[in-house]
Amino acid sequence: MTAILERRESTSLWGRFCNWITSTENRLYIGWFGVLMIPTLLTATSVFIIAFIAAPPVDIDGIREPVSGSLLYGNNIISGAIIPTSAAIGLHFYPIWEAASVDEWLYNGGPYELIVLHFLLGVACYMGREWELSFRLGMRPLDCVAYSAPVAAATAVFLIYPIGQGSFSDGVAGVFGGSLFSAMHGSLVTSSLIRETTENESANEGYRFGQEEETYNIVAAHGYFGRLIFQYASFNNSRSLHFFLAAWPVVGIWFTALGISTMAFNLNGFNFNQSVVDSQGRVINTWADIINRANLGMEVMHERNAHNFPLDLAAV
Repeated sequence: MTAILERRESTSLWGRFCNWITSTENRLYIGWFGVLMIPTLLTATSVFIIAFIAAPPVDIDGIREPVSGSLLYGNNIISGAIIPTSAAIGLHFYPIWEAASVDEWLYNGGPYELIVLHFLLGVACYMGREWELSFRLGMRPLDCVAYSAPVAAATAVFLIYPIGQGSFSDGVAGVFGGSLFSAMHGSLVTSSLIRETTENESANEGYRFGQEEETYNIVAAHGYFGRLIFQYASFNNSRSLHFFLAAWPVVGIWFTALGISTMAFNLNGFNFNQSVVDSQGRVINTWADIINRANLGMEVMHERNAHNFPLDLAAV
């Protein structure tokens, strides 16, 4: 009996680290883009949560009229917001160490700029990570192409528009999540189509109307997306997936219409209080609300750079 012993090749610590980072066998794929994505998105998320709960009022217009946006300063889950960086800061890079104190940094809206810059860097790295995982699995990189649309939209409203307006106080929120779901599904399906044609033919020619066979591999799509985010973020049931993609925008539009309809009748947020009541709480039907709203409109047009927020959120 002959035993053959082979010497195991020694791999350096750096080599093992590189193999672990780029391994597609991990439950959560990291990748080189993930090395930068994870800390930036964690930072943006942590600061957003803390600021949404407890940030002090911010002098958004640079006129010494701070506006509160956090829950602990009188807002609810609907009216709460991260107040943008002060117009007095403009487009200056404003990290914590550039301020004289943390209180000054908070007063001038430093958390907003921190969140925006880390968020944009993080989602750009997420897009690169999608390409990286597609490359290592031999898939077409259509996911990162589709994902570039919400990234471009978020960059336009969080960075390009403020640059054009000359201040981070003119940023716009709420476009990233809505456009993300619109781009995600089609790109994932197209990246995992079952090839029925040659390299010289379009992949679309491999589908015949009414065919019984699946046209894409949902297992491959599930495995890709499960490693890109986490296992349970990906649907393993095609019917529930398509129901979700149908219900999400429909329910969102329903609630948007509901919000506009309720605010049209001067209902005060989730308190559902009429604006003018007597001492017994009975509603007084007057034109006062209409006149007050017209006065606010004239005031805003007269001084466009001030009073962009309701006065009851202005800190005294």
